[in-house]
Amino acid sequence: MAFVVKKTINGKEYYYLNENKRIDGKVKTKSLAYLGKTKKEAEKKAKEIMTNMEKEKTKPEKKEIKEIRTESKKISIDELTNFCKSKGFIFRSSDIYGGFAGFWDFGPLGVELLNNIKREWWKFFVHEKENVVGMEASVISHPRAWAASGHIANFSDVAVYCPRCKLSTKIDKSEVGKIRCEKCGGEYEIKGEFSLMFKTKVGALDAVDAYLRGETAQGMFMDFKLIQQTSRMQLPFGIAQLGRCFRNEIAPRDFLFRSREFHIGEFEFFISPEEKKCELLDEEHLNTEFNFLDEETQKTGKDELKKTKIRELLKKGKLDEWHAYWLAEQIIWFQKLGLNEIKIREHTKDELSHYSSATFDIDYEYPFGSKEVAGIANRGQYDLTQHQKESKQNMEIFDEKYKKKVLPRVIEPTFGIERIFLAVLTKAYTYDSERQNIVLKIPPSLAPIKAAIFPIVKRNDFEKISLEIINELKEDLHVVSDLSGSIGRRYARNDEIGTPYCITVDEESLKNKDVTIRDRDTKKQIRVKISELKNVLKKLINGQISFEKAGKLLK
Repeated sequence: MAFVVKKTINGKEYYYLNENKRIDGKVKTKSLAYLGKTKKEAEKKAKEIMTNMEKEKTKPEKKEIKEIRTESKKISIDELTNFCKSKGFIFRSSDIYGGFAGFWDFGPLGVELLNNIKREWWKFFVHEKENVVGMEASVISHPRAWAASGHIANFSDVAVYCPRCKLSTKIDKSEVGKIRCEKCGGEYEIKGEFSLMFKTKVGALDAVDAYLRGETAQGMFMDFKLIQQTSRMQLPFGIAQLGRCFRNEIAPRDFLFRSREFHIGEFEFFISPEEKKCELLDEEHLNTEFNFLDEETQKTGKDELKKTKIRELLKKGKLDEWHAYWLAEQIIWFQKLGLNEIKIREHTKDELSHYSSATFDIDYEYPFGSKEVAGIANRGQYDLTQHQKESKQNMEIFDEKYKKKVLPRVIEPTFGIERIFLAVLTKAYTYDSERQNIVLKIPPSLAPIKAAIFPIVKRNDFEKISLEIINELKEDLHVVSDLSGSIGRRYARNDEIGTPYCITVDEESLKNKDVTIRDRDTKKQIRVKISELKNVLKKLINGQISFEKAGKLLK
């Protein structure tokens, strides 16, 4: 039988609804609800709760659900776009004016996720590598840079129109005459080539034509010798950059996937033409396994994937050792993000870029199909040779190992950061049939908010402890307070935005100086001392400890 009890804490009265139950031969008291600060309010709430409890007892007993399934939900790109808007991840740019095609704004949660992806990328490919340094080039370069790189002459697509369904879009030059309308299967009409470069003017009275960069690569090539000299790097070494790029897409589509403004993370890795062996290529790299679509399969018109290892690509002569090393590093990084579903597609000879002798796409299965999320190309000596010709500046450097001046060759790994963002959200979007709500299973290291802290009820002593915890954690982690609604509603709200851990301050916290941590994905709970909380959260977020071993597991 439930009953009302009064507790006096710090001179103030609080009312609770308790219930006695016999468990294992012993009578134990369980607190059912907090009723308020006055007797009148408590009696009213208690009556409502006990009436509802009696109604529940008279309901027909539900059949036991033997299996609760939590599964990734197949979602259309339009649904994902709406979800991102409703939760504060992504908005249409200039939304109050009806939007502006191909441009997007990142909201409070979106900018956190985007920055976390960029931070993980920079940490893995720059800070953890002894042979890679970073830079940030200007968005607008000298116009001659784009003439030298071939972008003015070659960086273009073909505009097409389908008379049957009225679709206007663009295709690659290599696809002309080979593909039909993606919407209805009709034959395309060719409308002509158009440049992907964003043209602008620089100057006032004597303005000159210039371009917003379509890739980050050229800044790294132009500053190659300056960086090598000032950072004292010796071959082989890399220069990395992560920044905004612009392409004048004729048909921006599929949410963030094909837009006109976006971020690219890439680096140019410079190697002596004499250097054939890669000493960094170890067994982990050679045994890196992935789903592979080779050129031979594509030529037969099929898309059958084969389980392949890096060592097998080397044996078949599809790439050299340095190319193999960086492809393996890319795959390993994607696996760290939890994107194990990626596949590698080899470019056929007729689709290779003008600068590449071998290119591989890293594809991900989006709601609209399997598309490129990253890539890696062997650019050879093309770019440095072109800039050397156009600028009349010698781009050779002295190679200490071979004791002579060389013009390095280049391996270029490239990542579309918004495309990674979209892949992470697609993978994370999960429907939990038990909870009857969306759970966004973003890896903790990428999650916009690492933890939500809330008192079990709105009470000064609980709120005081919660605030102290927030002030302690926010120096190192992005955490928030959540005071509104029931505990269940607060859990659901944080599940939907990907918060991996919810921390609750309750009655036991006052006595034992500990809190409950609830895991987003499993709903398991542990108790952890407040003094150890920051260290435990850091280990959980970095994957250094399993949740069950991070504290006292609650049943």
